[in-house]
Amino acid sequence: MTWEEFLRHLLLGTAIFVGVLYGFVVLMNPYGNLPLRLFGPHVIMDINQRFQYPAIVRSKNYDSFVLGTSTSRLLDPADLDREFGGHFANLAMNDGRAWEQIELARLFFKTVPQVKTVLIGLDVVWCAPDADTARITSRGFPIWIYDENPVNDWFYLFNYTTLEISVRKLGYHLGVKKARWAANGFDVFVPPETTYDLTRAQAHIWEDGPHSVPFASSFYTPSTEERNSWTFPALDWLSDLLDKAGSTTRFVFVFMPVHVAAQPQPGSPVAAREAECKRRVAEIAGHHGIGVVDMRIASAITTVDSNYWDRLHYRLPVGKRIVADVNRALASRADDPGGEWTYRSGP
Repeated sequence: MTWEEFLRHLLLGTAIFVGVLYGFVVLMNPYGNLPLRLFGPHVIMDINQRFQYPAIVRSKNYDSFVLGTSTSRLLDPADLDREFGGHFANLAMNDGRAWEQIELARLFFKTVPQVKTVLIGLDVVWCAPDADTARITSRGFPIWIYDENPVNDWFYLFNYTTLEISVRKLGYHLGVKKARWAANGFDVFVPPETTYDLTRAQAHIWEDGPHSVPFASSFYTPSTEERNSWTFPALDWLSDLLDKAGSTTRFVFVFMPVHVAAQPQPGSPVAAREAECKRRVAEIAGHHGIGVVDMRIASAITTVDSNYWDRLHYRLPVGKRIVADVNRALASRADDPGGEWTYRSGP
């Protein structure tokens, strides 16, 4: 065999091998974004929510959804269905930036004919002054899955990650692998309740520091001019989302209850800035007749170490408690007598 013949056979064999691999990935449809459904409904076999949530949205099996960071991920859709009605998907993302959440919401509104309820778990990302520049994390964000151009999706399918997910999907259909999480996006990502250890949790919460949050040495009061100079780019996106959503969709705004150790030191400049952000959120919400439930306060939830795995993530029973509390807050339109939330309905 001459070198020319060898090279020709090598290139042909490589092309066939690559074609077979690409065809396998296409058949497995790892992100559920292709029109091909060889094995029926999409099964989630990857932990990168940004790549998998669009398939949940496009299934059109859900008319309500949760946005947020990991502090909203333990809100069980079954509890939300019971308290608020509708059929919920939990689309909260680990370290989800405000821009990523808005893109997901836009996809939902473009895809689902009648969106019933949107619960937004508000976090520090909505108050970040750099939200317009720090739009994504190191996890990446596949805007090509979220857009309305189905052609460009095909150019991102041939890589090691898609091949690995495709192999997992094949394993699922062969009965040797389990789905990574439920079809509605819900996933209990914290350890089992039976393994809870308060001492270990407190080490994560306080990082071996003092078990209390002192007030700042001097209470900081910004001037009106300084407050007016503060910018919160993500709140413009939030306002725009409300303007375009229409009056038939119910929005629920909840500042999520992270442990007091993760909240700004009372009286500090950071606390003042967060208070101004909360005020502006309430102002935006009030213009649309939406109430804001603020659970990001010192309360019977957030000051009790045994409610948390670490300073951000509460335990499963607390997730159920949050859903019930939010429903009670919206029904009463008032602060909780027990201090678990404050309620704001506008300026």
